[in-house]
Amino acid sequence: MKRPVFLLLSIAILLSSCGPAYEFKQKYDIDAEQWAYADTLDFTFAVKDTAVIYNLYLEVTHSTGFAYQNLYTQIYTRFPSGERINELLSLELAGKGGIWLGDCGKNYCTLRIPIQEGAFFNQAGEYTITLQQFMRVDPVAGVRSIRFLLEDTGQRR
Repeated sequence: MKRPVFLLLSIAILLSSCGPAYEFKQKYDIDAEQWAYADTLDFTFAVKDTAVIYNLYLEVTHSTGFAYQNLYTQIYTRFPSGERINELLSLELAGKGGIWLGDCGKNYCTLRIPIQEGAFFNQAGEYTITLQQFMRVDPVAGVRSIRFLLEDTGQRR
């Protein structure tokens, strides 16, 4: 009897350790699902090893009644040196024909969107990714939450 229990426990531990290795993850719930221009989302994390290769993702949860195929955002990156850069980023939430991408239930869809894969950081220290909605409407309705994920790929440069 002890052997099957030990075997099942070993398999469960092995399977649970096979998921992505997130160095950092943080989620913001959007108040009343109304994301205003003024409501910027800051994700601050530390990089210790500049040889590690990462994947960066945004995970967006939106209502199935969201009125747009994509969500325009401004993404700002602040480096440990203090330098700050920004870029317009369109998060595609639906494919051609308006079919939602990601995992959808009756009321909400969740989609993990790669924003940079195979990335590395040249400087050790603290980084801040700031996300701001950049749609033509303020606030944009139907965004429930946004999560930033920093995945260690297990590779080095």
